[in-house]
Amino acid sequence: MMPFRVSCLAAMVCLALTGGIIPSSVFAEKSVFAVPAISTSKNDGQDFGIIVPVLDSDEEGNLRSLLAPMLVHNSFLGVRGTVNYFRYWSGGRQLETVGSYTDQIERKLKFRYQDPGFIEGLFFVDIGAQFFKNATKRYFRLGQTTPEDHETNYTGREIEVHWNFGIHLNDVTRLSVNQRFRDVAIQRGGVEDEPFSKKRFPDDPGMDGASILAHRLVFQYDSRDNLDSPTAGTRFEAFAELAQNLDRRKIDDQLYFRYGFDARKLFPSPSKRYIFVARAMLQLSFGDGIPFFEQSSLGGENNLRGFGRDRFIDKHMVAVNVEERMHLMALKMFNVTIELEMVPFVDMGRTYKDFEYRQFNEWEVTPGVGFRGIVRPNLVSRVDWGYSREGGAVFAGLSYPF
Repeated sequence: MMPFRVSCLAAMVCLALTGGIIPSSVFAEKSVFAVPAISTSKNDGQDFGIIVPVLDSDEEGNLRSLLAPMLVHNSFLGVRGTVNYFRYWSGGRQLETVGSYTDQIERKLKFRYQDPGFIEGLFFVDIGAQFFKNATKRYFRLGQTTPEDHETNYTGREIEVHWNFGIHLNDVTRLSVNQRFRDVAIQRGGVEDEPFSKKRFPDDPGMDGASILAHRLVFQYDSRDNLDSPTAGTRFEAFAELAQNLDRRKIDDQLYFRYGFDARKLFPSPSKRYIFVARAMLQLSFGDGIPFFEQSSLGGENNLRGFGRDRFIDKHMVAVNVEERMHLMALKMFNVTIELEMVPFVDMGRTYKDFEYRQFNEWEVTPGVGFRGIVRPNLVSRVDWGYSREGGAVFAGLSYPF
């Protein structure tokens, strides 16, 4: 689904570099302008349309809210209308709402609220819910060596609700309890050139859908100087999760377990014009009959950027990512300061059914380059291109990949 695939800031960055930004109106602390929305994605096709962002900032140039209605034409699914609204408060508190409707199949409603300093900074709260139908999802079967000609398409219809409540043990460590409910149905997709996943692989786990109730315990150490646009520090998160597939008939198959960690480190230069960032991830899944969409996945905008989303799926996953964030310039526009970055990167990873053999064989390596537009401290917009043996992929959106 591509409700904000190339965000208003990404478009602003591209137009600023070519001198093409013409605001329709700029007044006091609010800016209204129109920019083209152009994107291409390996899985999602091509988008062409317009975004009309409304930026509201305070007297010091801090972004308070972003309203971004957009109208685009997608090469697979037709015309899509989307309204995105983001609200930012001091202390990292933020609200995100999205509504989207597409000619063919796709729909989206999303709400999410986060407060890292709840009740005088003692607690962390994250609650959200969403309904969506993503008609361009891909499935290649399970395993690291699935051939490219196994590609199939399906619509993932999902209802998801989650809450996350954490307590700050000190300034840099947090212990939290999460719970999520996820209801998934596998429906016919919107990419006519690809076979329907459920018809081609009817016996694979999860093709009949599932209702998942999961309970997770998370430990997090985070010394970064900012949650959304950090320039220095370390983040380490480890989790253990018990999940219940409520649709399974056999009691022994209802429960499965997932464990993992995500470690990130930023190495800034003295001036912070250059920041080297490294990440290592591990995820393990144990149980029988785990739906394919609940297993470990590689590919997409956040781990193996040379492949489309969910290119490799299996029980276990290991990934390593490195990138160099290089500051190019800063632009004062619409009462906010936009920083521009160029980011060469290398992503590496592999999925496993088990770890009994060939642990270091058949790793995928995808080099690439990205461009970022940043309105500190809240907003990061990016466009990344990664190369792979299957040709490569382009991704854009909001937030750093890690």
